[in-house]
Amino acid sequence: MDGTLVDSTTGVAGAWELFRQTYPFIDVHNILSSSHGIRTVDNLRNHCGIQDPKILESEAERFESAIVSTSSKDGRQGILLLPGVTPILDEIVPGSHPPNPCWAICTSATRLYATSALSIAGIPVPDVFVTSEDVTKGKPFPDPYLLGAEKCSVKPENCIVFEDAPSGIRSGRAAGCKTIGLLTTHSREQIESAQPDFIIKDLSAISVQRTEIGVTVSIQQLC
Repeated sequence: MDGTLVDSTTGVAGAWELFRQTYPFIDVHNILSSSHGIRTVDNLRNHCGIQDPKILESEAERFESAIVSTSSKDGRQGILLLPGVTPILDEIVPGSHPPNPCWAICTSATRLYATSALSIAGIPVPDVFVTSEDVTKGKPFPDPYLLGAEKCSVKPENCIVFEDAPSGIRSGRAAGCKTIGLLTTHSREQIESAQPDFIIKDLSAISVQRTEIGVTVSIQQLC
């Protein structure tokens, strides 16, 4: 979701700056370069040293609330729709559906934050919606995408994962899915290190078409 469907860069940076007031020892620059695509609870445990489950849950909620409420000095909002998303949703969301869901969101975010972010961006919540609470092990482990494929009633090898973060690409690969890396958040070198099957600038580089048995994805421009 983040970095693929929506741009939450401003919101995430603002949330970490806010948390530095409570945890002055954290290195925000280092965190921003390595934490994307990883569950908020895991990031807070790793970078802020929070171990108590109740505090961790409370702080994760505070962090993600800060993301959606943040705006930059120039008025840039914390959540923005990324290029290429609208035409894809126009194709796969409306009309008659195949027997099984044809798309899913598998995010490292909590359900509360993810639902808020999608609402702000004007993106409908899909029938299959896997969030951080739904798995014991988040990305880069395969659990989120294995669960997404299971809920779509399809084999992982028949799924395509779109990811902007190395940890997410590794999660999709570990699950046995084809992976497409987006250059919306990380450098090409960082994305290449995770070895996706294809690399594109953003979702404007692909087109999709609904079929009776699923979705056909065509890549218009590789990076």
